Amino acid sequence: MFPLVSLTLFLPLVGAATLIVLSGLRRLTPRAAYVIGIVITALTLLGVVGVWLRGVGSTFSQVDEVAWIPSLGASYRVGVDGISLALAMLTALLFLVALIFSSSLTERPGSYVALFLLLETSCLGVFLALDMVLFYVFWEVSLVAMYFIIDGWGHAGRQRAALTFFLYTLLGSLPLLLAILALYLGSNPHTFDIRSLVASPPLSGLAATLTLVALLIAFAIKIPVFPFHTWLPAAHVEASTAGSVVLAGVLLKLGTYGLIRFALEMTPDAFRQAAPAVAVIAVFSALYGALVALAQNDLKRMVAYTSVNHMGYVVLGVAAAAAAVDPRARTLAIDGAVLQMISHGVVTGALFLLVGMLQDRTVTREMGAFGGLLRVTPILGWSFILAAFASLGLPGLAHFPAEFQIFLGTFQVWPIAAAITVVGIVITAGLYLRAIQATFFGVVPERWVHLPDLGHREAWTIVPLLVLIVMLGVAPRALLDVIHRTVELIAS
Repeated sequence: MFPLVSLTLFLPLVGAATLIVLSGLRRLTPRAAYVIGIVITALTLLGVVGVWLRGVGSTFSQVDEVAWIPSLGASYRVGVDGISLALAMLTALLFLVALIFSSSLTERPGSYVALFLLLETSCLGVFLALDMVLFYVFWEVSLVAMYFIIDGWGHAGRQRAALTFFLYTLLGSLPLLLAILALYLGSNPHTFDIRSLVASPPLSGLAATLTLVALLIAFAIKIPVFPFHTWLPAAHVEASTAGSVVLAGVLLKLGTYGLIRFALEMTPDAFRQAAPAVAVIAVFSALYGALVALAQNDLKRMVAYTSVNHMGYVVLGVAAAAAAVDPRARTLAIDGAVLQMISHGVVTGALFLLVGMLQDRTVTREMGAFGGLLRVTPILGWSFILAAFASLGLPGLAHFPAEFQIFLGTFQVWPIAAAITVVGIVITAGLYLRAIQATFFGVVPERWVHLPDLGHREAWTIVPLLVLIVMLGVAPRALLDVIHRTVELIAS
C-alpha cells in the first residue's frame, strides 16, 4: 500500500529542508518562503484528508513499519485511528492558517517558515507514532521548535517566556521518559509498540501507580493544568499571533492525547484508582482558569487563561472515563473530551487570530483602550463575537456538543463535580460578555475611527475557522463518527 501516512508526516520536514537549502544559497525571497510554506501545509492537509478518505477503523490502520534500532527493539511505526486522525486534521488546518496569517512578516522569513514546518512534522508525529521511542523523539522536537519560534519572533518579553516554556516542558519530558522505560521493561516480551501495550497493559500494582504518576506529571505540564500552568500565559502573550495559534490549538493537545493514549489505555487500573484526585485537579483548573481570565484586561492574556479552563474540562472527561463502570458513560466522556480538543483548537485559534488582528491595527490589547469598534470594523467585530460565543459554550456552536457530552458522562460518575464545573461556563460567559462590551460597543475613541476592517489575507485565515465553529456546533456527527469508532473500543 502507498505510504500516505508517512508521506503526509514528513512532507513539512522536506519543505523545511528545502527552505534551509535555498536560504543558504541566498535564493529565497520572503514571498517565495511563504509560498513554499503555504503550498507544503496545504498539501499536508490534503494528505490528511486522503488518509481519512481511505477509511479508518476502530483500531490502528494504514500502518507503516520499518526496523529502526533493532538492538532496542524500536521501530519506525506510524498509523492512525479515529482519535489520532481527528487531531492530525486539526494540526494540518491550523498550521496552514497560521502561515497564511504570517505571510506579512518579513523578519527572517525563511527560518520562520522552516521552523513552523519542522514543528508541524513533530506535532503530527506525536499523534501518528505507534512506537514509544518515536513518540518521544517527536515530543522533544516539538519543544525545541516552539522554543525558537517564541524566542525569535515574539514580543518584548519573548526570551524569558521562551526559556520558561522550555524549562517547564523539558522537566516534564523526564518523567515521560521514565514512564516509557517502565512500560518497556514491564512488557513481556519487551516492546515499544504502542499497539501491543494498549492491547495488553503490562504493569500492575505499585509499578503501574508510579508509572501513572510520572505520566500525569508529564502531561499535566503540557496540557497544562493547575499548578503547572504558569508557563502558559507568558508564552502566549509574548509569542507571535501565529505562534499562539499553534501553541494553544495544537501543542496543548499533545498532553491531552498522551493522557488518553498512555495513562488511560496503558495504565487503566492505576488510573481508575487515581481518577478522583485527577478530577479534583481538573475541576479546580477549570474554575481557576475562568476566574483568572475574568480578572484580565489584556485580551490575549484573557484568551490564554480560558485555555486552562477548557483543558480542565478535557481532563475531567478523561478522568470520568477512567472511573466509569458503565461503558456508555465512558464513551460519552471520551467522545466529549476528544471533541473538546478539536473545538478548542478551532475556537481558540480563531480568537488568537482576531486579537492579533486588533493588535496589528492598534498596537495594544488592553480592553480599556477600545470601545465601539463594531461600528468601525464590523466584520472583525462580529467574527470575534461569534468565536467568543462559541468559547462560552453557546448551543449551536463548537464547544456545546463537546462540553455537553463531557458533563453528561461525568454526571453519571461524579454528579457534584459536574455541577461545580458547570459554574466555569457561567464565569466564561461573563468574561466574554465583558470583553465584547468593552471592545466593540460604546463610544468609539477618536484615534480608532479610521481602522480598516478585515483584509483578504485575514479573511482567508479566519473564515474557514468560523465555518468550522458553526459546523461543529450544528452537525458534529461527521467528526464524531470518526472519533467514536476508536472510543467505543477504548470504552468497552
